[in-house]
Amino acid sequence: MKKKGAVLVIGGGIAGIQASLDLADQNFKVYLVERTPSIGGHMAQLDKTLPTNDCSICIEAPKMIEVARHSNIELLSYSEVVSVRGSVGNFKVRVLKKPRYVDEEKCNGCGECVAACPYIKHLQEFEVGLKLRGNIYIPFPQASPLVYTIDREHCFACGNCKVICESGAIDLYQKPEEIELEVGTIIIATGYSELVPEKGVYGYGVYKNVITALQYERLMNAAGPTGGHIVRPSDGKEPKKVAWIQCVGSRTKERPYCSRVCCMYATKEAIITKEHTPDIETYIFYMDMRAYGKGFEEYYRRAEERIGVKYIRGRPSKVSENPETGDLTIRYENLDTGEVRELEVNMLVLASAGVPTDTNKELAKMLGVKLDKNGFFQEKELLLAPIETDVEGIYIAGCAQGPKDIPDSVTQASGAAAKAIIPIVETRGEEIEEVELPEEKEVKPTDEPRIGVFVCRCGVNIGRIVDVPTVAEYAKTLPNVVFVNEDIFTCSDDCRGRIKAAIEKYDLNRVVVAACTPRTHEGLFRDTCREVGLNPYLFEFVNIRDQCSWVHMNEPEEATEKAKDLLRMGVARARLLEPEEEGELSVGPDCLVIGGGIAGMTAALELANMGFKIKLVEREQELGGMLRNLYKLFPTDAPAEEVIAPKIRAVHEHKNIEVYTGVEIKGIKGYIGNFEVIISKKDSEEVFNVSTVIVATGSQEIDATGYYGYGEYDNVITQLQLERMLKEGALKELKNVVIINCVGAREEGGRTYCCRFGCGVSIKNAKYIKERYPDANVFILHRDVRTVGKRGEEYYNDVRAKDVKFIRFSKDKKPLVFEEGGKLIVKVYDSMLRTDIEIEPDLVVLTTATEGAKGAGALKKMLKVPIEVGNFFHEAHVKLRPLDFATDGIYLCGCAHSPKGVVDTITQAVGAASRASIPMGVGMVKSEGITAVINPEACVNCGICMTMCPYGAIRTVDRATEVITAVCKGCGTCVAACPTGALEQRHYQNKQITSQIKNVCRLVVE
Repeated sequence: MKKKGAVLVIGGGIAGIQASLDLADQNFKVYLVERTPSIGGHMAQLDKTLPTNDCSICIEAPKMIEVARHSNIELLSYSEVVSVRGSVGNFKVRVLKKPRYVDEEKCNGCGECVAACPYIKHLQEFEVGLKLRGNIYIPFPQASPLVYTIDREHCFACGNCKVICESGAIDLYQKPEEIELEVGTIIIATGYSELVPEKGVYGYGVYKNVITALQYERLMNAAGPTGGHIVRPSDGKEPKKVAWIQCVGSRTKERPYCSRVCCMYATKEAIITKEHTPDIETYIFYMDMRAYGKGFEEYYRRAEERIGVKYIRGRPSKVSENPETGDLTIRYENLDTGEVRELEVNMLVLASAGVPTDTNKELAKMLGVKLDKNGFFQEKELLLAPIETDVEGIYIAGCAQGPKDIPDSVTQASGAAAKAIIPIVETRGEEIEEVELPEEKEVKPTDEPRIGVFVCRCGVNIGRIVDVPTVAEYAKTLPNVVFVNEDIFTCSDDCRGRIKAAIEKYDLNRVVVAACTPRTHEGLFRDTCREVGLNPYLFEFVNIRDQCSWVHMNEPEEATEKAKDLLRMGVARARLLEPEEEGELSVGPDCLVIGGGIAGMTAALELANMGFKIKLVEREQELGGMLRNLYKLFPTDAPAEEVIAPKIRAVHEHKNIEVYTGVEIKGIKGYIGNFEVIISKKDSEEVFNVSTVIVATGSQEIDATGYYGYGEYDNVITQLQLERMLKEGALKELKNVVIINCVGAREEGGRTYCCRFGCGVSIKNAKYIKERYPDANVFILHRDVRTVGKRGEEYYNDVRAKDVKFIRFSKDKKPLVFEEGGKLIVKVYDSMLRTDIEIEPDLVVLTTATEGAKGAGALKKMLKVPIEVGNFFHEAHVKLRPLDFATDGIYLCGCAHSPKGVVDTITQAVGAASRASIPMGVGMVKSEGITAVINPEACVNCGICMTMCPYGAIRTVDRATEVITAVCKGCGTCVAACPTGALEQRHYQNKQITSQIKNVCRLVVE
């Protein structure tokens, strides 16, 4: 039977969105089924995302809109899967499309029907019970699709909505519809739910001012029930003291797992709270501070040391209320001081557990896949197949597998897309339809500019500080502005529709949007212009969020005046914009993978299984990386050899992989579709070309010399040395073993980051020491125990039960290791017992930090990509593009990105393969229309531009200097450096920039 070239994605949160886009961008048909009226998931409910504090919906909304408008994606919202039969390549799926009682094709999202509905109000699901909604509603302003839904259960069919709806979209007798789909593979991305605490837990459901963390997110959110004003539910007053309690419902007997994100989102909520009102006191009660992700430790320390968030280690025992004031008293033991105290606060926020969605059981039964003991979907094998289920052709992404942060969900979603492609790779493009854009209308330099200006309030992100109506009125006074509009969310579907309608109605030939940030939204608005035939480079973005409302949040009048100034400058530049063309670059089916560890080999195999040709380069003489030196792996106890050896064999045996070991990369130049690589081995060199590059260079254990007597005392070793001893059976009988964590990590300066996997390694090795020598005393000295990831917390609990002793020390009182009377002594201040403890160990094991590979610096220069603290590579966007570099065609994964364990490394490697496969699968990419241009008559071939260009985009051919358009990133460095003015920047011409500069001053308006 012929395989189907379509994929079903179940769940429209950020994981489902990312998987759908990766698949659709590779010319596969995607059916995205979401059971609620809009895609977006929990990310759409959040206020900000850490560690950058970007507006959550601002960075997710462009992806939501991209899904809704992608020609290869059929979005089935307010729908549920009701049956699945068949097997890989040929699944037959029935989907029930629930009646909205509103015609999706006719509804324009105007909202007139809402005002016309006179009936009962109900708790709004999206606002987590903090706000009422009518019978007719959309979940949130940026909902996608932006189509209203009627709650027919409570509707009395009065018909008011039908009368007022000019588009005739209301159908009160709409019936459910069953849709039959045929797909080749399936991805489960059903996300998670927030646990609703039992009534009475810390006063929840009894005291009005006790709420959950997700409810607090909605209070903070500009589009939330209070417009972003943090007020108490009981009386609407601003609190002066707010506390958070962690691990509510998790790390318990019923739910032994860690919810993974709670520590950090509580920290984020406390930070944003103090940004709203600096004098609010914020307290976080916690057990272990699990700041494990990239940038998390630094974020947590900034909260504590610079912003003034107060952290109290301990789980409170009781919460009581003062009925007259609504204030709450929290009784707790501070585990660092031993004091039993009470804290009075005005509000209490419960960081409750992430739990499986309530549809998991039914869906698992339909699909024939397993759930784990906690109710999340069970992966085939945690280490080697964390994305696959035990049913071929069905894969998992995001929190459907277990709680995880946004970048980990995005990474796994990309990985799931790669896995879903492999069984049906030969069907690429068979089920999609090409969509033709309207012919681009001609706009000549001599045409009179007709500018439309669209000013965004962004809920209250901008509107709370900047007087948006005043800015919009001011825009009407500017030259050549013929249309002005202000909106709550300019990036929403309905507003984009209004932009397109205005372009056509008012014959606009320039568009200016004053909103949040071009980093995430410029492409969206360019595409909006192009969809109605306007060249996308006739669009100008004015950033009045980052540059006005954010930086001048305490100066609303000044922020408003600055917004006017920036808008005036933007309009001045827009008047001189010209249409630009984007070229097409051919991309071949070949990829260079740098690094032959578990990440590099996994990425190479995934791409090779898709049919691409891989050149795998490893500087060591053997493949395998750090795993060759390890004994067993956390948290499955799988022997490292059994994990790495089959992978090495598979790589060597694969016909699409060419392996180079013991070689150095001497040079890489070029651009996506045409990278030239020079490698050397001994005295010979080889040159070859590839189209894409994956960086999987891994990491290395730091030199521990100078830490805790390492290098001075023979019986002070590192975890890597211990791994070898365990592997080789070289460990001698031991009585007392001390393991010290966070060695060279979480420092005041330098390596400020957490090594992420160190706690798991130390606990796992402590277990094996105890198994070999049951009478030995094993001590783990730690600051926090960070056993994140699936099965991590359960493993930790098992080891604690084996009488491994955990001693917590503080960052200010680190352990001491010294010799006294010929004996080695470890002295540590136990913060729980509040006393010094001395141990005479036979062996001291240091859990050291890791840092990026030695060659990272040289590789950075060749690839023109950034490196950050710890010699790790810096991705394009920490949340939504964790596997991409800003430079097209170059991707990263594994410990080249940041420290991580084997599970996360493999997941990232599969995800990176997915990202790299997109341009190779399609066979082309579009080049940027913003590039440098040389005027040969003014150029004297001095070569300054070549030396200054960070991308190597300028060269000399036959004594003439030319720009390699495909490589140029439009940074403008060469234009600024040129002494003769021979260089000009497309879309940023000198006359355009000069016009902006002239309009900086309000007195000068051309």
